[in-house]
Amino acid sequence: MRQNVVSIVKGPQGPAEQEIDSMVRRAIELVGGLSGIAGPGDTVLIKPNLILAKSPDTGAVTDPRVCKSVANLVKELGARPIIAESSAVGIDTEQAFQVAGYDRLRGEGYEVIDLKKEETVTVPLPKGKSLKEVSFPRVVVEAKAIISVPSMKTHDQPPVTLSLKNMKGVLPDTFKRKFHTTFGIFQGVADLCTAFKPALAVVDGIIAMEGLGPIFGEPVEMDLIIAGRDPVAVDAVTATIMGVEPGEDGTISAATKSRIGISDLSKLQLVGEPIANVQRRFKLAVEAIYETVPLPKGFELLLAEKACTGCRNTVLSVLVDLKEQNQLDRAAGWCVIAGKIDKVPEVERDYLLLAGNCTARFKRRGVFVPGCPPNNRDIAGGILREEQEARWA
Repeated sequence: MRQNVVSIVKGPQGPAEQEIDSMVRRAIELVGGLSGIAGPGDTVLIKPNLILAKSPDTGAVTDPRVCKSVANLVKELGARPIIAESSAVGIDTEQAFQVAGYDRLRGEGYEVIDLKKEETVTVPLPKGKSLKEVSFPRVVVEAKAIISVPSMKTHDQPPVTLSLKNMKGVLPDTFKRKFHTTFGIFQGVADLCTAFKPALAVVDGIIAMEGLGPIFGEPVEMDLIIAGRDPVAVDAVTATIMGVEPGEDGTISAATKSRIGISDLSKLQLVGEPIANVQRRFKLAVEAIYETVPLPKGFELLLAEKACTGCRNTVLSVLVDLKEQNQLDRAAGWCVIAGKIDKVPEVERDYLLLAGNCTARFKRRGVFVPGCPPNNRDIAGGILREEQEARWA
């Protein structure tokens, strides 16, 4: 089956486990099954998204029933499925397994492992642009194939987080931090996939998330499974279903430019449900932030009309981080600007933060944070007046 085929399978409302199994099997069958991906005796790593300890009905994490179905298909090949995850920095993966229902899979005999506990090895990335080597758990490196099984949700940095960005979760915590502070998420994820590209992507769209994802958003029942052998194509189709142009997502764009896969829908073969039949315009993080974060007194956020998604969502992500760390009150009185502007408002120098390269012409007027987009840590450090590295997940 060609790499550029993406399947969309719609199930009944509130599907039971057997119905989910049928959906997953149908979606994978439509893109050629697991033929050529793995065979008898091979190890196949199944990577869900368990960013933290949440229930699948929140839309924040991958439903274990989807991973179970994928694992069963791997077993039927005579291969060894391993469901593996490393939750966000500072989050206990074992607790995430318990809350999301993956401990029950263990009880049924499925292998579920915490990648944070695994031995790591350094792997070169000769085709990488932002990083040339990275540490991976040995089990990831030695697997015959990786199947990315993300939840379908919005994000407060890129507009959506799907099968490509899900690969960041195989990294040790030290490298996850560096993706925010050093390498950049978008190109960093693309670089990972130059060496460890998922052989199959299966998006869990049973209960999705809109608004202030990947954690604080609202659940949306979609009852969908989207699958394909090209993770870029799968993410492009899923983003389109969510009302996001693939080119607007930094992760998809970087992966396309790095020749990881195809994001042009006109070059893809779509099978199963037509996009028009299942499309729903998701509320994005940039729209939901004001409903979620109570901005402190005197705080002003000026996002230029043409401010890119990267800068807009990075600034919003910082506000969420400050709220979660009970430091949002320290943003009182600050004016934060992102995007190309023609004029800077009359603001005291010590309370003006200019975020991103587009504001560089005014960098002497306040605290300037360079980058395209800038790093979360640097913006937060400016507001908090700290130079030491903060702990951003």
